[in-house]
Amino acid sequence: METPAAQHLVIFGAGYVGAETARQALARGWRVTALTRNPEKARALAAAGADAVIADLADESWHSMLPLGADLALNCVSSGGGGPESYRHSYLEGMKSVVKWAGRTQVGTIIYTGSTSVYPQGDGARVDETASIEASRAAGNPLVEAEDRLRAWSGRAFVLRLAGIYGPGRHYLLDQLRAGGGEIAGLGDHRLNLIHRDDIVGAVWAAFAAPAGVAGGVFNVADDGAAPKVEVAHFLAGKLGLPVPRFTGEPAQGRRRITPDRVIANDKIKRDLGWRPLYPTYREGYAAILGA
Repeated sequence: METPAAQHLVIFGAGYVGAETARQALARGWRVTALTRNPEKARALAAAGADAVIADLADESWHSMLPLGADLALNCVSSGGGGPESYRHSYLEGMKSVVKWAGRTQVGTIIYTGSTSVYPQGDGARVDETASIEASRAAGNPLVEAEDRLRAWSGRAFVLRLAGIYGPGRHYLLDQLRAGGGEIAGLGDHRLNLIHRDDIVGAVWAAFAAPAGVAGGVFNVADDGAAPKVEVAHFLAGKLGLPVPRFTGEPAQGRRRITPDRVIANDKIKRDLGWRPLYPTYREGYAAILGA
């Protein structure tokens, strides 16, 4: 996969994924403008060489703060916690603002990092991009509505539906084991669909580098190794020298439901964009985190 020539990239939401994308873009000699609500993140971005803008994505005041003529844009905003209203504000209202801005400038491609949580399927189903999300749309899921807003835009748009994110500094299951107590939230027989942060950024680059004949579309971004949660827990417990935990059968604190049991298929992004994960399963990814 070829890396596109140096361009001007605008990043909305310079958090876990956005900050790493910004770092890699700057290392390639790109110009980066990053929008964030967090002054501390803005200072770090500016120190790294990015043009940092402090603003709320859902507000339109930032439109006049960004230079015209950006080549590419990445919307990887997060909800920042909170309930349904926070999700609607960050994802849907934020996307409305992005699309309005895009109509006033000359940005060529927009990527949105959504979530595989838009899929309602469970019961061990293999879920690809043709799977229906109508149940989520009917329920007013703001992540689906944000996708719809972007896909209605006249330019080239990619929706990357991300599986469960983990990587350096973000490893919830590992943290639960280290905390002790002998319990893990959820159901052990439900499969975990994971994606390492660096492989998400790799998918972003693959989309930006897609030939002109690829008009955009929806792509699942998950690794090759969906595995029962108990298998992953056994692996990590062995690495840490800890006893195997018990599963509570209840959602994790702050979550409304247990993630359905399914396998998120990644065939399309491999076929159409030439993407391959650096960490094809949780074993390689967690081994890198643990330095083993």
